[in-house]
Amino acid sequence: MAALDPKSPDFSWTKGEDAFHEEAIAAVGRDDFGEKSYLEGLRRVLDAYDSEARFVDGGFEMAKFQIVHSLKQRLRTEQLWKDNPKVLDVPIERPIFITGCVRTGSTALHYLVGEDPDLQYLPWWLSSNPQPRPPRDEWEAHTDFKSSQAEMDAMFAADPSIKTMHFTTAAGPEECRHLLAQSFTDDSYEVNATVPSYESWYHDTRHEETYRRHKKLVQLIGSTETLGRRWILKYPVHIRQVDCLLQVYPDACIVITHRDPRQVMPSYTNMVSTYRGLLEGEIDRPAIARSQMRGWAKAVNRATKIRDQFGDANFYDLYFDDYVADPVGEVKKMYAHFGHEMSRTGEKALRAQHDANPQHKHGKHEYSDKGTGLTEVEIYEAFGPYMDRFGFKP
Repeated sequence: MAALDPKSPDFSWTKGEDAFHEEAIAAVGRDDFGEKSYLEGLRRVLDAYDSEARFVDGGFEMAKFQIVHSLKQRLRTEQLWKDNPKVLDVPIERPIFITGCVRTGSTALHYLVGEDPDLQYLPWWLSSNPQPRPPRDEWEAHTDFKSSQAEMDAMFAADPSIKTMHFTTAAGPEECRHLLAQSFTDDSYEVNATVPSYESWYHDTRHEETYRRHKKLVQLIGSTETLGRRWILKYPVHIRQVDCLLQVYPDACIVITHRDPRQVMPSYTNMVSTYRGLLEGEIDRPAIARSQMRGWAKAVNRATKIRDQFGDANFYDLYFDDYVADPVGEVKKMYAHFGHEMSRTGEKALRAQHDANPQHKHGKHEYSDKGTGLTEVEIYEAFGPYMDRFGFKP
């Protein structure tokens, strides 16, 4: 089909919308994608891919895989909800959400807390393929686990430096990225490609329906839980939609991780440049730096205002330097703020995880502010309200 052949003069992402749906239907054997609000995000992505993205051949295949995969997961989860509607009655009480600006230590925190046997986390393979969570000793034999591991292995093979920036495993705690991508409202599209029109729409639009679906997916995954454990969920992107998150999860306990934006922006620019380089080949690092600075400054400045409307009870601030100095001690403080006591078994598990995974275990992420084109003055001008509020003054 010409619409799906990037070498064809008639190639068009937007014209391929029906073909992407048909491919997902053929793979899953179902045709109910659920409520239709996802189409706006999907069409914004496809339009930006047509008019703005600069995919190399391999990049086209990766971008297409992401779109079709999200559509396939919509089909599968809609059917799973139909087969067992009672999963939507599963309670999610006082879930802990880790969020905040990117590159602030949230992944290390997530992996550490994920070892607490008194909490349940979102594994990478179930985030990518939502379904009722099987017993732990069955994971590695599962077809979806194997496909997730293969996807991860291919990513690390394409660029081994990714391990130093964001190490993940199929069984380990994963961000909520795949869950949000089912609604085509996620940072991964702007990370992987040049899509300024999508960015503008995505950053300036409330995505409450995305979070309603997020909750249903978490209920589905946790529907086999028998111990009543509390959820620990993580994604820096949640900081963009704190109001929507609290609309859907009114008793959420939100941990905001903090680090000086003057350190954050060079690190994240390098990370985005690495991922985008896989799909687009040549990249414009200064343009990436400025775009991401604007987007993340808007997110944290806005979130700072929103949290004032809810009060401090829903929030806990965790600073990068404090966490690096005493990870387990900081987690204890975090737990205490939200009325959750760390058990002796939990503390032992966290200390063992920390001892076995020292900082830079998978290599040090080397980056520099050179090449970003950003000055400290510009960063402060963008992040000023946030930096003033949380003690990162120039």
